[in-house]
Amino acid sequence: MAIKHLSPELLNERRKQAVKLRLDGHTVAVACQQTGLSAPTVSAAWKAFREGGWAAVPVKPRGRLKGQANVLGADVQALLWQALYQEPQNSLLHLAPGWSSAGLAEWLSTQHGVVLSQRAIEHWWEAQGLKHKPWKFEYLTNSHLANNYLAKQRSQEGRWFRSAVAPVFTKLKDADQRWQGGVRRVARPSGSVYQIYLHGPRGRLLMRCFKKPPEAQDYLVVFGALNSSGAAALVFHGALLSASPEVTDWLAQQPAFWLVPVPADFTLPI
Repeated sequence: MAIKHLSPELLNERRKQAVKLRLDGHTVAVACQQTGLSAPTVSAAWKAFREGGWAAVPVKPRGRLKGQANVLGADVQALLWQALYQEPQNSLLHLAPGWSSAGLAEWLSTQHGVVLSQRAIEHWWEAQGLKHKPWKFEYLTNSHLANNYLAKQRSQEGRWFRSAVAPVFTKLKDADQRWQGGVRRVARPSGSVYQIYLHGPRGRLLMRCFKKPPEAQDYLVVFGALNSSGAAALVFHGALLSASPEVTDWLAQQPAFWLVPVPADFTLPI
C-alpha cells in the first residue's frame, strides 16, 4: 500500500510494527512485506527508534495539508530543494532515476514528519519553474506509431521521428519502457538551477536538480537507474552526450538501453 493512502494513525502503527519486526531480528525486506511500507520508510522508523526510542517512531503531521493555502513555508521549501539536489532513494526492486511527487511526499513524511500531498508538490514545482511538460509521443503503443502526429510530418522532426524514434520504440513491447527527457537551465532569483527531467508512463514527471551543469557521472546515474529495471529507450534533449567518452563507453556496454538524442534545433509538439 502506498504511504499516501495511509492515515497518520495507521502509518504510525505500521512504523511501530516494522520496528518490532526489526527488533526480532527480521530484515528490512521482511518488515516491508509484513507492514506494506517501503524500505526507506522502514529504515527511517528504525533509525528514529535507535536515536530516540519509541517516542520518536511516530511521525507528527506538519507543513501544508491538502486543501490549505498554496504557499509553502520557507522551511518546507528548503526541504524540497534539499531532496531534489540529492539522489532519490532506492526501492527494493531497482534504483530510482529521479524524484517523483510521490517520492518527495514519502521522503518528507518519513524523514521529517512533514505531511504534504503530491498535488501540493506539483503546484510548487510549477511555481518554481520545474514543471516540464512531455512531448506528444510518450503514450505510443506499437499500433499507434505510424499514426503519430510526427510520423505524418514531412518536416525534419517528422523524418527524425520515423528514422530514429519509431524503430527503437518498436523494439520495446511495453510502453513503460519508453522514456523521454532532457536537461535544461531554470533561471531563478537565487541563481540558476540545472534540471534533468524525465517523463515516464502516462507522462509522469521525475527530476534531479543541480547547482551547476551536470557532469557525465550525473547522467550515468540517471541512465543506470533506468537501465536497472530492464530494457529501456530514452529520447533525450539538451545535451551533446556523444561528446562524452564516459557516456559513449557506458552506452556501448548496454545492449538493452537505447539513447536517442533530439537535435538541438528541433521543436517537438507538447
